[in-house]
Amino acid sequence: MKITDVISHQLSVNVDEPFTSSRGWFYKTKGALVVEVRTDEGITGWGDCYGPSAVCKSIVDTLLKPSIIAKDPFDVEVIWEALYNKVKDYGLTGMTISGISGVDIALWDIIGKACKQPIHKLIGGAFRTKVEAYATGLYFKNMERLNEEAAEEARGYVEQGFRALKMKIGLGSIKKDLDRVAAVRDAIGPDVKLMVDANHCFNVPQAINIGRELEKFDVRWFEEPVSPEDLDGYVEVSRRLDMAVAGGENEFTKFGFREILAKRAMDIIQPDVCAAGGITECKKIAALAQAHSVQCIPHAWGTAIGLAATIHFLASLPECPPCLVPMPPMLEYEQTFNPFRDRLSQTSLTHTKGFVDVPTAPGLGIEIDRKILDQYRVA
Repeated sequence: MKITDVISHQLSVNVDEPFTSSRGWFYKTKGALVVEVRTDEGITGWGDCYGPSAVCKSIVDTLLKPSIIAKDPFDVEVIWEALYNKVKDYGLTGMTISGISGVDIALWDIIGKACKQPIHKLIGGAFRTKVEAYATGLYFKNMERLNEEAAEEARGYVEQGFRALKMKIGLGSIKKDLDRVAAVRDAIGPDVKLMVDANHCFNVPQAINIGRELEKFDVRWFEEPVSPEDLDGYVEVSRRLDMAVAGGENEFTKFGFREILAKRAMDIIQPDVCAAGGITECKKIAALAQAHSVQCIPHAWGTAIGLAATIHFLASLPECPPCLVPMPPMLEYEQTFNPFRDRLSQTSLTHTKGFVDVPTAPGLGIEIDRKILDQYRVA
């Protein structure tokens, strides 16, 4: 089997109700870069790249595509190494690795379809047949109703069956953040898992101060408290707090995560399958995490393709630590408006009472609706 073509589909859609996080960038549009890899045997694989879609498209089209035409998609490790070694001399670790991630996912989709096996069977098997999903939402929308809005949204997720959710913090005032967290905890009760995400808006003293107060609300983990470049800061925050500190969605490849794990800078690492190097590399990152007794709970934000790839990856992760009553890694199920997640796949990836079944059909286990690609494609 040979690769005959690589097609990148840049997608965009307007967001009717803009929202923001602590970063201050209002999301008025949503974009995505879907990678389609075709073969001479008529098997097509699909991938998803995290990050600005126009940049990803340029990387895939001009840098990666010429290097994989006529290659055997089964040589997935060989291709990964060739692509990485082609770009690493230029220090292009972020967006280029996202491009490689999309290609890698598409290759695994092809391999699975050719072997008539779901991807999780090809990467070690499934430790679980369904994964618990946590709802990611509670962004900042109406600044006049921040607490009320968050409480209403959180109750809605619980009514849908979610038993875990993650909210945004970082309003520039510790009191405002804590009042909002208190409102959400009161709305969902004590038995629903609650996580917070600061999107790295605090410095170390701020993170420690607010973290100590967040622990009083039984917060499961404190995500991205400080800037991703400040690993020593992560170490300090992690040592000073009793709750888990999470991060790593901004990191790439096993080389990037190696230092995080060696420093034990985080209690939970969150590589993104569509950004950190695809399924091939994320399995290695997860193995490094297991060797350091650090839990791997991937970040997920993108299309149905990325969601499916993340589910297969999650299914293949062993319990960390293994025990009688384990705490399996959860699936991030973001809840903002996203037709690329909800409509791109003809196969449902929706949750039932907060759990999503691991796909069992070959490859990613989903069928892409080309009408949706056409509808949202950037001209």
